[in-house]
Amino acid sequence: MTRSWSVEPDASSAHPFLAEAGAILAQGGIVAFPTETVYGLGADAGNSKAVEAIFAAKGRPSDNPLIVHIADMEQLDELVDEVDPISRRLMDAFWPGPLTLVLPARPGTVSPRVTAGLDTVAVRMPDHPVALSLLRAASCPIAAPSANRSGRPSPTTAAHVHGDLDGRIDGVVDGGPTGVGLESTVAVVERDGGRIRVLRPGGVTVADMRRVVPDAEVTSETGAEDTEAPRSPGMKYAHYAPQGRLTVVQGKMERTVPWVRESLAEAKRSGEKTGVLTVLEHAELYEADLVMGCGRANDMNAVAKELYAALRRFDQAGITYIIAEGYESADGIGLAVMNRLNKAAGHRIVKV
Repeated sequence: MTRSWSVEPDASSAHPFLAEAGAILAQGGIVAFPTETVYGLGADAGNSKAVEAIFAAKGRPSDNPLIVHIADMEQLDELVDEVDPISRRLMDAFWPGPLTLVLPARPGTVSPRVTAGLDTVAVRMPDHPVALSLLRAASCPIAAPSANRSGRPSPTTAAHVHGDLDGRIDGVVDGGPTGVGLESTVAVVERDGGRIRVLRPGGVTVADMRRVVPDAEVTSETGAEDTEAPRSPGMKYAHYAPQGRLTVVQGKMERTVPWVRESLAEAKRSGEKTGVLTVLEHAELYEADLVMGCGRANDMNAVAKELYAALRRFDQAGITYIIAEGYESADGIGLAVMNRLNKAAGHRIVKV
């Protein structure tokens, strides 16, 4: 049976619900909890049996590394061999926050199931008071991928977690809806200190990092999904996908709107139940069984926050054929939105 604890955002680690959830984590259980990005599914990062329970609950391939969540810098010193000066500057600027850094792992401190056999460990300090209080209650670093069945849209509410994992995990800490709505940015600083590589875009953008470390080159490597040994979560396998077939269409509105309308009509004639994912100001342009207006075109933060909930609504409505509008000049958080949309579509992208 999966327990559920509802706590206020300012709950301390002494709160009886968080103390109970923390004790379950410390004893080798697995518990979902909110962060500022999405809900994570946590286990003691040093306990291989507990980490294996994460993979089993999610149905997740075990060659993808997990992010380790910490509550303070003392825990970081226990996990890594060294922190280079550029990574330190990024931590000072963005921790707590939606930035994960890949660092040299201190041997024997986390389960090899967390690192997927690599000599590095991905670490972040979440910017959510409930997450930090739970980490302190557990008194150990917590490995936590998103709290969903593997391949499904990530959860941004406790209800999403229950929908995917009820009966498969020990408990869910309900701290309300998440803020950013997309997983953290994952970056690694090259050992010579001259370049920051973004392995997964997220809430901390390339421009944000360039402002903090103007003397370092920052590059994005979001096309490296098929590497044999992914350095970061979310770089391999299908992710974020609704149950229906999703296609992303990109182009000027005068071409995309007729294409979408014609494709919807053809799908309808074939017996499909149709859906469109668009922005609010375009929603009236389309006729489908479900049209989801997800944020506004000039507010990509709102689009990011609402994206996964919108994809889950298509599943709830039984939609089998979905077209999503893409973004022609995606940058900043928009780059992260397009990364997730493209992966949710299995890279089915039509340019018109």
